[in-house]
Amino acid sequence: MTLTIATFLGFTAFVALYVWWRLRNENLSSKDGYFLGGRSLTGVVIAGSMLLTNISTEHLIGMNGSSYKNGFIIIAWEVTSALALVIAALYFVPRYLRMGLTTIPEYLEYRFDGLTRTLVAFFLMLSFIVTLLPIVLYTGAINIESLFDLSEQLHLSRSEALWYTVILIGIIGSVYAIFGGLKAVAFSDTLNGYGLFIGGLAIPVFALWAIGDGNLFSGLRKVYEAVPERFNVIGSKDSVLPFGTLFTGLIINQLYFWCMNQVIIQRALGAKNLVEAQKGLLLTGLYKILIPVIIVLPGVIGFYYFGDQFFDHQDTVYPELVKKVMPVAFTGFFAAVVLGAVLSTFNSVLNSAATIFSNGIYKRHIRKDANDGQLVRVGKLVSVIMAVFAIVVAPWVANAPDGLYQLLQQLNGIFFIPIASIILAGFFLPGVSAVAARSALLTGLAFYLITTFIWPVNLHFIHLWGIEFLLNVIVMLGVSYYFPVTHRFREEDHHAVEMKSWKHAPAFSGFLVVATVAIYIWLSR
Repeated sequence: MTLTIATFLGFTAFVALYVWWRLRNENLSSKDGYFLGGRSLTGVVIAGSMLLTNISTEHLIGMNGSSYKNGFIIIAWEVTSALALVIAALYFVPRYLRMGLTTIPEYLEYRFDGLTRTLVAFFLMLSFIVTLLPIVLYTGAINIESLFDLSEQLHLSRSEALWYTVILIGIIGSVYAIFGGLKAVAFSDTLNGYGLFIGGLAIPVFALWAIGDGNLFSGLRKVYEAVPERFNVIGSKDSVLPFGTLFTGLIINQLYFWCMNQVIIQRALGAKNLVEAQKGLLLTGLYKILIPVIIVLPGVIGFYYFGDQFFDHQDTVYPELVKKVMPVAFTGFFAAVVLGAVLSTFNSVLNSAATIFSNGIYKRHIRKDANDGQLVRVGKLVSVIMAVFAIVVAPWVANAPDGLYQLLQQLNGIFFIPIASIILAGFFLPGVSAVAARSALLTGLAFYLITTFIWPVNLHFIHLWGIEFLLNVIVMLGVSYYFPVTHRFREEDHHAVEMKSWKHAPAFSGFLVVATVAIYIWLSR
């Protein structure tokens, strides 16, 4: 245990010191400096930060728990992200950078009006509090508590140990976001991203090495021969992720998450130029194709080891697998990596929330003459308040029937699909008016809440996303007929960064598309 604690504290301290050293001469009092990293982020930093903002313990625990129970069909959440990142790199981000955006709701004001921007900003803040932040904190607490056996070491009940761990993670994550801004988040993400890749990859490597008696490929073959059906990526109609969902709501969700989600796309908005933004986005696409080795394969290996022993508590299988295969000398390092993954997503969401509130709500409705220093101070206060709310709500997300990752995705549909609908309409349907956009936003929200939580319909929630999107488009076109557009939006170049495209972007994009299709052909049964 002493070695575990020493390696844990050593890597955690190294990341903190590195971030302090990189930021010691940075100007974090300006709006761009605090919220966008001074528009100076490079492709490697953007990709590392995007990946670790996305991949946290809800993936390590949640997705591996889901693959333990359902097999490789859940890989769709990951590999199809590469297609959305191609679209982000080639279409959306060039437009965002040309307009000099700080937030995505800012675009909605340019395209529609201020009220639409405010509504979306409010919905985004609400989604952070009730969905992402609590689940990230709770899954992180599960992993840390399990790796260190905190309940046993501290003579506490498991629920008490989880509570204390949630509070500790919340406090540490808040420090990064509040005092360092986006650049602190991005630098810590980069280091923790490498750590996550090494530590996460070590789990299946150690497991397959043991199963194959010193031969990784022999171990993989043994797992495949024992449970070949779990390597199939084509989900049946009654599965947790039917194959048909790839062509209905999943594509809308992926477009929103990678092209319009403030938490993710804020890294690209902080790029030093378009070349670095495109490099970062496409490199992230490559990572998303490779990441199932870390967040899907271990769950299937867990089924090989444990059978259906943890089917009623699938979100505990990954910590159990880690304890079974991870050498004691590496446990502290891995725990530090897990903490880094949690902190990455947590502090990234806090920074994005602060950005949205300060620039989209406070400056527009509360204090219009606020200077950069005041906006930064308000952003820090908002981060503190949201962190406290998330800590309080986190323990209530336990015992999700289909696992925590599935719960997260189901809750995301409340806000993501309506917002995606109006943003896509803003770009591709110039005749859609502001009144129509707001009508669709509220209609989509009500439709999903009713059909999912009040009077549930017998249809997969991702198919409901697709239906909701079509309903929103119909509403927007219908309302726009009676309340037409009063002004035509034109994108203006604000000359925020250099807009020359990366010359290898088309070839890299083509490779990602081919690789995604090849994976489905290779693993289909």
